Amino acid sequence: MALVEILPETHKVEILLLYGTNDNFTGKSVYDRPRCYLHTDAEKLLSNAVELAAQLSLKIRIYDAFRPSEAQWVLWRHSPDPNFLADPNIGSPHSRGVAIDVTLLDTSGQELDMGTGFDEFSDLSHHGNPGISTVARRNRMLLLGIMTAAGWDFFKNEWWHYQLFNSKTYQLLSDRTLKVPMMLSKKKQKDANK
Repeated sequence: MALVEILPETHKVEILLLYGTNDNFTGKSVYDRPRCYLHTDAEKLLSNAVELAAQLSLKIRIYDAFRPSEAQWVLWRHSPDPNFLADPNIGSPHSRGVAIDVTLLDTSGQELDMGTGFDEFSDLSHHGNPGISTVARRNRMLLLGIMTAAGWDFFKNEWWHYQLFNSKTYQLLSDRTLKVPMMLSKKKQKDANK
């Protein structure tokens, strides 16, 4: 398998997988066993970004990385908005292990102001939106600079989302790809939907 687990101690990042909590746009945990994985090609670019951020006394926080195809369906069924979510019939770069959702932390561990929260489905989340503060625009450009210098491509509608340039050439992966699944069991999914 081409996925590698990303851990704070091995990759010098903070991990806060919001789809493993109720604090996401669905209001419910999507992952029963939240873990952070990336394709080995994406993991190399993450290491580049971590190094560049560290040179500026900053740290990367990861909100999401590999997202099993089953999870993409859960998100799509909740909010089928192609401006912010990839149609699972086509497949998300997250479901290929080659996309990552991130922000920057300062030396005290506080998130830099990015003008909106993660996964805000509005025009304010777009790169370059003039409706946010100058500080937030500067912070977004700082994140964009770090990530693109590290070799990532960006998605214009989401300041937090970065992916490999050739993401569509990677295979879609399901939860069954993992030795230990991330997703809720069918029984737990039914109970969560009650």
